Amino acid sequence: MRSILLSLVVGVVFGVGLLLSGMTQPAKVVNFLDVLGNWDPSLGFVMGGAIAVHFLAYRLIPRLPAPLWAERWGLPTRRDIDTRLLVGAALFGAGWGLGGYCPGPALTSVVAGASSTLIFTGAMLAGMGGFAVWEAARARR
Repeated sequence: MRSILLSLVVGVVFGVGLLLSGMTQPAKVVNFLDVLGNWDPSLGFVMGGAIAVHFLAYRLIPRLPAPLWAERWGLPTRRDIDTRLLVGAALFGAGWGLGGYCPGPALTSVVAGASSTLIFTGAMLAGMGGFAVWEAARARR
């Protein structure tokens, strides 16, 4: 129960950060990608801050004896680059560039109820569900 509560608190803090930084506004993302037009570098600063925090945490976490609310660390172990990774990255980038949302800001923006956000999030969830069905069918073969 404690880990679920902690996850909720971390998610709320993440969502508030997205709202305060303006990253829930698709125009902000589209303008960041429009380097030859109405370029807005603010997303780069948000990304830079996130990368810096992650870089430090990723270096410090393995030095700790154990997680506070889990039995073991859940750090990734795979380092290979395969077709699934490349296709997933391409789909993510295309969705991000065309829609102006990535999953976190889209879920945060759902509470506003804008039709574009609801359509994007619905399509994202449908895609995730379709992938899960495809993976299950592939695993049965």
